[in-house]
Amino acid sequence: MDPRTRPIGVFDSGLGGISVLRACTALLPQEDFLFFGDSANAPYGEKSLAQVQALTMAGVRRLLEQGVKAVVVACNTATSAAITLLRETYPQLPIIGIEPAVKPAAQGRSNSFVVVMATPLTIHEDKYQKLASTFQGQANVISLPCRGLAELVEQGQWSGPVLDAYLQELLLPLRHCSVDYIVLGCTHYPFIRRAIQTNFGRPVEIIDGSDGTARQLKRQLENAGLLRPPGEKGRVTFQNSRPDRLPMSMALFEMEV
Repeated sequence: MDPRTRPIGVFDSGLGGISVLRACTALLPQEDFLFFGDSANAPYGEKSLAQVQALTMAGVRRLLEQGVKAVVVACNTATSAAITLLRETYPQLPIIGIEPAVKPAAQGRSNSFVVVMATPLTIHEDKYQKLASTFQGQANVISLPCRGLAELVEQGQWSGPVLDAYLQELLLPLRHCSVDYIVLGCTHYPFIRRAIQTNFGRPVEIIDGSDGTARQLKRQLENAGLLRPPGEKGRVTFQNSRPDRLPMSMALFEMEV
């Protein structure tokens, strides 16, 4: 079998990584993708480091057993906690993580005010702390832990009064600050981009790291000689540790955001 024709594995703690999957399929429409969401153990953002590492390793092993040629860790928390361990364990495998898009936000405007919305564990981990501190001289980077927000998205709360009440309370202290960018540091959050914008109360630029992750995937596949030549449109296969989440997976993949 030509290794270029093998699928690309995409792993997430639940459904959020479908936002990254969408960016990857848009950039690489000829590729086959196998998405595995671990909704049975979601959310990862409030678990211990050891728990997230163990769950991420198990999810990636599942994808490898199905013959994927590369793995995208489409979860900021799993990337922060386990990407180094994964690369040490599988040194020959292209493994692409995702991180909050702090760099483009910090460099977008002079002395920009950047709010990073992320899970508590992502914000706590050294990987994110180093990233944020790197750009503190260029921008005012405010880290905003969003306990329970990924879980709301995972449960299908993509709009409505429950989500609005959560976001209004979370964002209220920032409404009168001169915020230039809101960075979505969890792959669940792009699906509630409109609700975040509405409940922030005024126009603000909202960005996430999905497109950058897709570009990095393409670069790594090219470098490894694993990029499938252009041709027929590839297939996307969804798997989940909670089979009842499969219809929601398809709905999120097709959603306009």
